[in-house]
Amino acid sequence: QVLGLATQLGFSIPSSSVLQWSYTDVIKSRTLARGMLDRKFDTEKYGTQKSLLQILTYGSDEPIVGLDTLINNGIGAVQGIIEVSTSGSMYELEISAFEPKLAADMARAVMEELDKHQRDYNARKTAGTRQFIEERLLATESELEKAEEALKLFRERNRSIFESPQLQLEQERLGRDVAVLIGVFTTLKQQLETAKIEEVKESDYVIILDTPDIPLYPDKPKKKRMVILAGILGIGLGMILAFIKEFVKNRDEEEREKLSEVKSLIIKNISNFLPQRFKKT
Repeated sequence: QVLGLATQLGFSIPSSSVLQWSYTDVIKSRTLARGMLDRKFDTEKYGTQKSLLQILTYGSDEPIVGLDTLINNGIGAVQGIIEVSTSGSMYELEISAFEPKLAADMARAVMEELDKHQRDYNARKTAGTRQFIEERLLATESELEKAEEALKLFRERNRSIFESPQLQLEQERLGRDVAVLIGVFTTLKQQLETAKIEEVKESDYVIILDTPDIPLYPDKPKKKRMVILAGILGIGLGMILAFIKEFVKNRDEEEREKLSEVKSLIIKNISNFLPQRFKKT
């Protein structure tokens, strides 16, 4: 109703109920990732209540780079471990972490950050709508007072208008202006109260169908698959090495036979070129 009224008055205001992006864009944004870095989590590796920035960047060591670099690296790390997929009108969130409880806690934190982002966004839009209505309400009230004053002066100056169609028409015009402004003023007043209620209203902007669960088994590395691939690779590599070794062995035997033949031929040919007295009889 507020949008329709504003359009009739020649104004255009944004709607607080229609978002211009999807949840995927928000979850993968740098803004949400930066908000995640300030949250604290419990881990077996680094202890309790450590910031996600510390967990994903310098861990238990002392940071060797500046805070801006740490935050930039942390944002990239957060975006890298979050995956969002869609199924119809629903979204599925996947978090990868080195501990199962940390993954579940981070999934809850992401949904809380998403809800907070949507709540803040709608609060800003509602505040903008309320500000517009308040400004328009003041302007309409001023216009209404002027129209009412003009109608009052007309009636004071023209107490007998029944014999003058022109004066009757003028009075109707002034009365119509007052009636229109009263309607606009009343509507703006009602919508101002509605905007104030909407601004403080608590509502769920993100509806969670399935809460995050702590995984029982690691998603990766795939140990069974790795063992099978390692076995296949080992067998294949062993066969290749055996073929190479056998090939080298056969090649060496062939080379030795060829060298022996060459040696015997050389000796035989040299004896033919020796003088008769050097030959054995």
